[in-house]
Amino acid sequence: MQLARLTARGWSTICAATQTAEGQTMTTQDNHAPTPADSVIDWLTKGTRDERFIDDIFAQMCIRLQHAGIPLKRATLHVQINHPQWLGARMIWADGMQGAEIARVDYDVRERSEFIGSPASEIIEGAAELRENLEQDPSLGRKHALYDEMRASGLTDYVAWPLYHTLGKQHVVTYATDRPGGFEPAHVAALKKVLPVLALVSEIRIKNRLARTLLETYVGSHAGQLILAGATRRGSGTTVRAAIMICDLRDFTKISDNWPRDDVIDLLNDYFDAMSEPIARHGGEILKFIGDGLLAIFPLHEPDACAKLLDAVTEARQAMTALNERNRATGRAPLNYGIGVHVGDVMYGNIGSSSRLDFTVIGPAVNMASRLETLTKQLGRTVLLSRDFAELVEGKFELERVGKHEVRGFSDPIELFAYHG
Repeated sequence: MQLARLTARGWSTICAATQTAEGQTMTTQDNHAPTPADSVIDWLTKGTRDERFIDDIFAQMCIRLQHAGIPLKRATLHVQINHPQWLGARMIWADGMQGAEIARVDYDVRERSEFIGSPASEIIEGAAELRENLEQDPSLGRKHALYDEMRASGLTDYVAWPLYHTLGKQHVVTYATDRPGGFEPAHVAALKKVLPVLALVSEIRIKNRLARTLLETYVGSHAGQLILAGATRRGSGTTVRAAIMICDLRDFTKISDNWPRDDVIDLLNDYFDAMSEPIARHGGEILKFIGDGLLAIFPLHEPDACAKLLDAVTEARQAMTALNERNRATGRAPLNYGIGVHVGDVMYGNIGSSSRLDFTVIGPAVNMASRLETLTKQLGRTVLLSRDFAELVEGKFELERVGKHEVRGFSDPIELFAYHG
């Protein structure tokens, strides 16, 4: 799975200071003696303003350190990013690479052998510096598969340090060389001199990526982009024509009253996975989860938006069938649900109090989709579509005409269609 790149918008003027493990301030002025790192520090502070990606900055920094005379062969940067699906990311650069490879790090990594006893674990557990002579007899050094791999690839010396960000956040940076005899003291001094500036440069990018991740997680990718672009004023918004989908779980109150709490949470997560992943895969935007329901839109300015919505419904129903089969195998009752679909103009923007806003959609079209979802139980259909929506997918999908029905809050009966995809 490819990890999203760690990005940032803009640059704040930086000072060359960051906290050390003891809470003291270390700056690039602490050591006035010139080192091979000075040109790299100057580039980090002045030459990366327009660079959005920390992996590119890290790779270019390593190349510049090589040009400055430091015999780097391999370097890694380990960062925590608090993504809903993974704990962090590991960026790996090696001699000859123009960029860095990025790999995700799962939340259960601390329970794995690849982490237990590793350099990263020692740093995270409090080591201020880790140095390993890879030329010595392996029986005399630290024991971990990573050290064996580095020896086998011809590396001779390895050093790792914590990379401190504000509010106690700690990450890890490592360097290795294949130079006979390892790093010289001047090499290590130069690498240490870069640490405070690398910490500041990386924190700016990572925190901006974290802000984007949190917005994407809680309000969706499109709404998150609008908020980051400045759409934060209460009442601000725009009119969007969209296909609207509202889904709700049946008998959830009964389930939540009778099932253990953890089982209810697991059930909801499985149900939302089954529904949400197809929506996202087909270009829909999930605006909110409401208890056991969800609201999603497919803006019509996107090609074939209505067809993509029904494709998402088809895949979601297949996923729910598979989930119910698993539930039956464990003695749980199958989950029933209803989906209402309509199309129309909605107001898309900020609504709420002066200090707490919700980025959502409102309007009669949303109300119609909600009413249709309610009617699914009464009419014995899982998915109900309005005529307005059905006309936009006519001939592309097989629909069942259900007839005209009264819809609460609307004066005229609405012709409805069922979809069994």
